[in-house]
Amino acid sequence: MDAILEASALRLRPILMTSLATMLGALPIALALGAGARSRIPLGVVIIGGLLFALILTLYVIPVIYTYLSRKKDVSNG
Repeated sequence: MDAILEASALRLRPILMTSLATMLGALPIALALGAGARSRIPLGVVIIGGLLFALILTLYVIPVIYTYLSRKKDVSNG
């Protein structure tokens, strides 16, 4: 459990920085104006949505699953 908390705290800032920078970089595509904007907007929305989903998965879901699996392993060994 200590390793999970330490790794989460250590990796939080780099994960947030890269994800937010990429999302902000794709924001002009999602808010496109002008010629061809109608075909580019869905691409920008998908990029931002996918990155947001991956961010939530990386920061919350994967550590929870790892914690659950490590507890199950400890119980079976003990």
